[in-house]
Amino acid sequence: MHWMVKWAGAYPVFVEQASGAHFTDVDGNRYLDLCLGDTGAMTGHAPQATVEAIAQQIARGITFMLPTEDALWIGRELERRFGLPYWQLALTATDANRFALRLARQITGRKYVLVFNWCYHGTVDETFASLVDGDVVPRRGNIGAAVNPSETTRVVEFNDLAALEAVLSTGEVACVLAEPVMTNIGIVHPQAGFHEALREMTRRTGTLLIIDETHTICTSPGGYTAAYNLEPDILTIGKPIGGGIPTAVYGFSAEVAERIQQKLSVDHADTGGIGGTLAGNALSVAAMKATLEHVLTDEAYAHTIPLAERWTDGVQSVIDEYDLPWHVTQLGCRAEYWFCENAPQNGGEAVASMDDDLDRYMHLAALNRGILLTPFHNMALIAPQTTEADIDRHTAVFRECVERLLAV
Repeated sequence: MHWMVKWAGAYPVFVEQASGAHFTDVDGNRYLDLCLGDTGAMTGHAPQATVEAIAQQIARGITFMLPTEDALWIGRELERRFGLPYWQLALTATDANRFALRLARQITGRKYVLVFNWCYHGTVDETFASLVDGDVVPRRGNIGAAVNPSETTRVVEFNDLAALEAVLSTGEVACVLAEPVMTNIGIVHPQAGFHEALREMTRRTGTLLIIDETHTICTSPGGYTAAYNLEPDILTIGKPIGGGIPTAVYGFSAEVAERIQQKLSVDHADTGGIGGTLAGNALSVAAMKATLEHVLTDEAYAHTIPLAERWTDGVQSVIDEYDLPWHVTQLGCRAEYWFCENAPQNGGEAVASMDDDLDRYMHLAALNRGILLTPFHNMALIAPQTTEADIDRHTAVFRECVERLLAV
């Protein structure tokens, strides 16, 4: 991947094998994995139920461009978890988000998408935009943008309800695409009342609300949506629900599904820019069913969330012990520390607080002591197989890294 050049150290670690919350590299070194494929392996590596389902399905066929019965079970389960009755399949959250944006523009007849500054929704062109002095501009590093994102996108800061109202009131925005909690620029929680106001504004202005749960599924088996009773029009989620096999889904309310159906042209369904030959393939669907049924369960979250709390408490104890101007934040079974005293309230504040050199030091120091953190974040994701001993080991390593840093 292009961005692997940013891994801490001079070269990436080459993995030999992985199981649960640990992996071993080609030199025989064993690591505690708190990155977990940046959520792709949130289930832990090679969960037994998913591996067995994958093996069985491979023997029966991998892709048919036809459905299997597993898809029916998945649809019912996703409705139970997220409250939306209609679902489509994709291979990545990027695709699910791209398809959702296309459909939102089609059924609203509106041009713009609204996202929050420094959001991340995969490699969706419309989302690689940021704010500079109030203007929508290409995000720094944006490669080969087809058009300036100001032609497709409106951007406001997360938690800025006044700015959100001003943009939505124009009646030009087809949809808001949002993580319910920002995660890719650090964990940025919504302020009290934010989601209620967001839902009220979008309904009043005829704007669709798309919630991306790809990372925030760490909150509960039904993501942040179920835990906090959100009511999205469309919901997208990708990598964690396949146990490591590429898959994604995007779901619709009954009202949105009816509007899509009204606009659907059977004659042109294959040229609309939605779907893919491998989307909904039998292997991905089998992996998704097994993962949802047996791995991402209530019992798993009952184990992982308290461990994330233990991780957070351990990091906080070191911050307090050495009076560091840092803070630590948790969301479900995900937690992260940042090199600033107060938690950022939006993406702009989060970017301003970044310290790339310190970030690289902490990552490499942890890696040299057998712990892998998520790159570009100081983030830990807890797998169902993680233990208290694993968490306490991180606290000890974190303390040692801080002591070495302060001794320089």
